[in-house]
Amino acid sequence: MSDTELNTTDRNEVEEFLSIARREISAFAERIDYNQLSSAKLLIREAERAGCRVHVTGIGKPAHVAGYVASLFSSTGTPAYELHGTEAVHGSSGQVRPGDIVIAISNSGETAELKATVSTLIANGAHIISVTGNPSSWLARVGEVELIASVSQEGDYMNKPPRVSVLAEIIELQCLSILLQRAYGLTPQSYVTWHPGGSLGQSIRSTEDSLT
Repeated sequence: MSDTELNTTDRNEVEEFLSIARREISAFAERIDYNQLSSAKLLIREAERAGCRVHVTGIGKPAHVAGYVASLFSSTGTPAYELHGTEAVHGSSGQVRPGDIVIAISNSGETAELKATVSTLIANGAHIISVTGNPSSWLARVGEVELIASVSQEGDYMNKPPRVSVLAEIIELQCLSILLQRAYGLTPQSYVTWHPGGSLGQSIRSTEDSLT
């Protein structure tokens, strides 16, 4: 196969993925449940007022989503902690106190390891916000709030490796972060105290300097 033919094949595969991703994310956005997002915001705010905390967990690819989301929440006014999805049943669930919020992420909602973790957390008095692509799953049923991030195609010929479903999970929780950010009353000045480094922090300081 020539380089030209190979490049054409590569381009076709990438364009197919992007087309599927656009279609799936557009459909997902139309199905977002704003009431459930508001309920999740209120549950977290009530927990914070009671002195409780927020944790985010998942198994496999959702574990990486959990790390990003915990960091995003923390930088926008809602301190959050990543909870290891499997270490939790080997002692790490001790970081979760009664009354704390745990955001549990699983596309299938049936992952055995996450079931064990979530069951332990519920028994220990945690409140669960479920993020799943399967509204009839175990995880959706046990959550006090269910954030459904469902897609029908992952974007490639196998339709197995998590790709578009991960995008949906991230977008769902980014939406929640915006509601929490607004409820917290985040300003550029408070944001830069948590994010002073890099070009992002510099851009805020530069803007402030230009106004003085």
